[in-house]
Amino acid sequence: MTAHTLRPAFFKAPATLTATLLGAWLTMHGPAAHAQAAMPAAAPTSTTAAVPVDAGTFAAFGARAGLGELGTDFVARLQRDPRTAPFFEKTNAPELATKLADQFCQVLGGGCAYKGADMKTAHRDLDIRKQDFNALVEVLQQSMDARGIPFTAQNRLLAALAPMHRDSITVR
Repeated sequence: MTAHTLRPAFFKAPATLTATLLGAWLTMHGPAAHAQAAMPAAAPTSTTAAVPVDAGTFAAFGARAGLGELGTDFVARLQRDPRTAPFFEKTNAPELATKLADQFCQVLGGGCAYKGADMKTAHRDLDIRKQDFNALVEVLQQSMDARGIPFTAQNRLLAALAPMHRDSITVR
């Protein structure tokens, strides 16, 4: 499946986004790639495993500096979008942007370490529905488009992030 066949599906049917991304991720990496060691609940943990990505994908995002700019733009857009803004009203935007950049860098195999809360802990009291998660992904796509990140690189990041929906969506 190419970037050009994957990408339009996101806009035509956002409700299927999670399943599409998860299916793409599992196709590329298999279920064993998502297995993670359990860590004590008291310690901040990461639920994002580094995905082997070619150096070109990491470079397409502008390496760590570019991911920092993406994180800043993404958080600003999340705070402006009426679908996502309520979730980010009390957010420390610069801190969140840095954590997102670290997380993106980690899942892209850029050698960074995400040190924030695991996704289940971070989202447990937010009443996030599938449509809220899909809106966030659409805003991330807008941020990546605005930065001129190629669709192939975008899809690789989205596929790496897709498994997080399990712990981010809290209202089933």
